[in-house]
Amino acid sequence: MEKEQLIITPKTKVLELIEAYPHLEDILIKYVPAFSKLKNPLLRRTVAKIATLQQAASIGNVKTGDLINLLRKEVGQELINTGNETAYNTKKPSWFEETLIEKEFDIREMLAAGEQPVNQVISDLSHLNKGKIYKLTSPFLPAPLIDKAISLKIDHWVLKEVENLVLVYFYKA
Repeated sequence: MEKEQLIITPKTKVLELIEAYPHLEDILIKYVPAFSKLKNPLLRRTVAKIATLQQAASIGNVKTGDLINLLRKEVGQELINTGNETAYNTKKPSWFEETLIEKEFDIREMLAAGEQPVNQVISDLSHLNKGKIYKLTSPFLPAPLIDKAISLKIDHWVLKEVENLVLVYFYKA
């Protein structure tokens, strides 16, 4: 019963959560229909394995604190105050210029094959020339990738084209 002792925090991985508390999967899906992608075994093995609840909240466009407290309440944990919302840049930045796009990568095929695009994207970003843009196409907000890029001091702009199509432009200053 060790799994049942998982303390739910914004840094809890989605897969850890649903493995420790399987009944929370349906609650996640009901709270944010976008989480229905968790039913896809490939996404479960890739994205859910590395995405935190904080990142999942961003993907679902809900407040991290609200999501965490909903889940904690369901398993009888004390409610917490989480004031650390991650905001991704959704306003067109001054650095964006279509002609500055140096490389593009569509992660949809890689995800469909059950592969994890993090290493490829981080490698691409590390080789990106200063003053240039890297365009990433994804079926959802790739919060873990954006968070990693932020930690590497690479700016970003998120543009949601339509449902299931998100473009992220990374800029190396």
